[in-house]
Order: sequence, then C-alpha cells, then structure tokens
Amino acid sequence: MVRDVVIGMSDGLTVPFALAAGLSGVVNTSGVANPMHLVVLAGLAEIAAGSIAMGLGGYLAARGDAEHYASERRREEREVVERPRDEEEEIYEIFEKYGVERQESSPVLAALKRKPEAWVDFMMRFELGLEEQEKGRASKSASTIAFSYIAGGLIPLLPYMLSSNGSTALLTSVAITLVALLVFGGVKGRLTGAGLVRSGVQTMLIGGAAAGAAYALARLFNAH
Repeated sequence: MVRDVVIGMSDGLTVPFALAAGLSGVVNTSGVANPMHLVVLAGLAEIAAGSIAMGLGGYLAARGDAEHYASERRREEREVVERPRDEEEEIYEIFEKYGVERQESSPVLAALKRKPEAWVDFMMRFELGLEEQEKGRASKSASTIAFSYIAGGLIPLLPYMLSSNGSTALLTSVAITLVALLVFGGVKGRLTGAGLVRSGVQTMLIGGAAAGAAYALARLFNAH
C-alpha cells in the first residue's frame, strides 16, 4: 500500500506540476484568451490520462507478479515429487548460507518432507524469495495508484482554478507544490527508513527541477 501511494502521489505531484508550469510559460506570453482555463483543462486531462495509465501499469505489474509466483510454485511442486534429492540438497545449501551445518538442518528437512505443502512454501520463500500476494492485490494496487495520482495532481492545479492571474497562480502553485513535495517526501522517508529530511528535500528538488525545466523549455520554444 505504501509503495503504491508513493508511486501514484510522487508522479501525480510532479507531472501535472511540470505541465502546468510549462503551459504557464506559453499562455502568459502568447495572448491566449482565458489562459487559466486552458491550463486547468490541460491539467485535468493529464490527470485523467495519467491516473488511468499509472493505475493500469500497477494492475499489470501486480498481475504479472501473481502469475510469476503461480508458475514458480507449480514448478516447485513438480520438483518436490519428481526430484526430491535435488530439492533436499537445495535445502541444505539454503541453511549453509546461514551457517547451519547439514546435521543441524536434517531435522528441519525431515519435518518439511512430512508436509510437502510446507516444503514448497519454504522453497518459494527462501530459495526464490517470492511471497504469495493477497487476493485482489492487482485491483487494489491499481485503485491506490490511480487515486494517489489524482490527489497529488490536483494540488498544483488548485491555484489555477481559483485565480485568474497567471503569474499569481504560477507562483502560488510553485509554493504549495514544493511544500507538498517536501512533506510527502518526508513522510515517505519516515515510512521507508530513508530519513525524513533527506527524502523530503530530495523529492522537492526533483519535482522543482522537472517543473523548472518544463517552464524554461516552453518559454524558449514560444520565443521562437
């Protein structure tokens, strides 16, 4: 859940922010009628498309992980029956990595052999490093990423919705989005153990750089 929120929110804050800033660099110098309306419509269209694309990507990734787990489990179930000696050697090798000698791991192997399903579970976890997903994980991942993207994307667009002055909307959007990126990055760092300040500043700088580049390029191309 945390991973999906991070994926959706980070892109939701950054991409619409960069788009709105880039469009501001064009509409403020091109004499477009009702420029804020254009920025808001383009931003909302991007949020809609981005949330669908990101949600679909999360769904397909989760489905792919589930299908990979199921395929590997079927293979392990066959090997436990058809190649038990090879599987026993793999058990010993796994324990040897942790400094457990063969005679010490033999009782564990004997216990696992009495329960083939537990044996397969052990191999999936410790040999392949795979864990079974909870049911409905793909749809939950898709919805979490999509709604997080929408929530993040509306933050930089809010000033454009409430103001008719392009310069004021841009400056306000920059301020609140940088604060949101800083807070979000800090929370992410706290949850993942990466460090509250370090993660917050890093996230803010990346989002700010993306928006700054989009704004500068838009102004540059519009000038020509």
